[in-house]
Amino acid sequence: MKLLLELRPALDGHAGIPQETRLLFSGLSALPGIEVLGLVQSSSLPIERGLPLRRGEIVASLAPDRRIDRLSKVVVSMQSTPGVNALENTRRRWRRYALPLAAAAGSLVGAKVGLSGFDATHFKDFVWRSMFSRTLPPEDFERVTSRGFRLLSPPYGVSAAIGALTGFLGHAVYPRLDTRGIDVLLAETPYPGRPSPGTTLVVRYHDAVPLLMPHTIKNRAQHRAAHFHALRRNARDGAWFACVSDATRADLLSVLPEVEPRAVTIPNMVLPRPAGAIGPAEHVPEIVWSRKNRAAPQGGGAPLLPADLKDGTLPYLLMVSTIEPRKNQALLLDAWERLRAAGAPDLHLVLVGGMGWQHEGIVGRFLPWLGRGSLHLLSDVPTDDLRTLYRHARATVCPSLQEGFDFSGIEAMQCGGAVVASDIRVHRDVFADAAEYFNPYSAPELVAALERVIAPSAATRRAELVRAGAAVADRYRPEAVMPMWQAFLGRLKAA
Repeated sequence: MKLLLELRPALDGHAGIPQETRLLFSGLSALPGIEVLGLVQSSSLPIERGLPLRRGEIVASLAPDRRIDRLSKVVVSMQSTPGVNALENTRRRWRRYALPLAAAAGSLVGAKVGLSGFDATHFKDFVWRSMFSRTLPPEDFERVTSRGFRLLSPPYGVSAAIGALTGFLGHAVYPRLDTRGIDVLLAETPYPGRPSPGTTLVVRYHDAVPLLMPHTIKNRAQHRAAHFHALRRNARDGAWFACVSDATRADLLSVLPEVEPRAVTIPNMVLPRPAGAIGPAEHVPEIVWSRKNRAAPQGGGAPLLPADLKDGTLPYLLMVSTIEPRKNQALLLDAWERLRAAGAPDLHLVLVGGMGWQHEGIVGRFLPWLGRGSLHLLSDVPTDDLRTLYRHARATVCPSLQEGFDFSGIEAMQCGGAVVASDIRVHRDVFADAAEYFNPYSAPELVAALERVIAPSAATRRAELVRAGAAVADRYRPEAVMPMWQAFLGRLKAA
């Protein structure tokens, strides 16, 4: 089986879907009987065409200098370079819209958008650092950089926008891709493109938030429409859906009940924890100092003082998530303030994640605490440092109003941390009995749940959660999840 995996998310971010994409590419590359290729497409930049293909394979007729010249241009085109001259900027802007518009128009008369090839032999550093190094261990370098790669020049975002606009006019139009020779195209979200006949589209479905909670997303109208029209087009084309949780699958079927026979649940994976990767509690203050989000208000918070430490360690609650309304940081802030006022004045709050949409109101409430030095905004935290934060937090809090999976809770469990989570279906499905639950709309309930875990008298309950969490986290290790993928792909092959 030849499988083409969309790698666009791997170009951005550390956790969530980018992390899942990297782990899945590595895991599938190790499965017998499957040839994995990476589909490289930018969200917003037009990519230069790479090497020509014939029957899906790279043509070897170009001279070495011409091959290197083409591939070098591809690498440059994938970088956002504000310093380029005005002529090049104009050319890029023109190609950004001209390519997907031409592809969409061509699809109306049956024309197909061709892929091109990318040979990573001389560009392994670029491939590794741009797509994989933020998640995978160095031991995976050769495995992922030695794969074949295919390029799709039109930007994903513009194709999605064209589909949303034409869908509003009555008929969503998407480019038809020339995927001859590919058995499976595995996309990481509803995909704004249509593969060739003979190629099965599999959509990795992470959540239905753009449809069921559209008031919580960025660029609401466009994002919702892009998700809906691509999802419906994929379903009508016979796509399969690999949902990340049973809760996500139920949400999908509430929108498109007809895809029930083609919807399965395969959970996300978490990166295995190497022995010795977690540092001692004494390292936490240094991590907090060195990983402050300097671009955030007040530089991510005032420096820690010696008086903040108790026996050389920092008492803190941890949340790992983009700052946005759906993630419910405002409720966590309410509960934390109540805990401090009720007898825990030394308890700090550490938030790891970038600034998301509609973060201004939330961050506005953070400002007094940032100035005081009791609240800390961190970003770009390396994996080992994040594991150390998970292990030594009094609790990792997952207060979201809606999720598709929620990596942070499982990662905390894997690192020996205790988890307090909002009582929503996906948390019950994924975390099982390894979390202390609370009503996501009630600050007093969150306070009570935290006290049941972090109070001096709560040692027994905390130990129970840590033991249960270790068992639950094992369900999401690659060695547990990859056999599910192998069985699913075998099912597709048999069908």
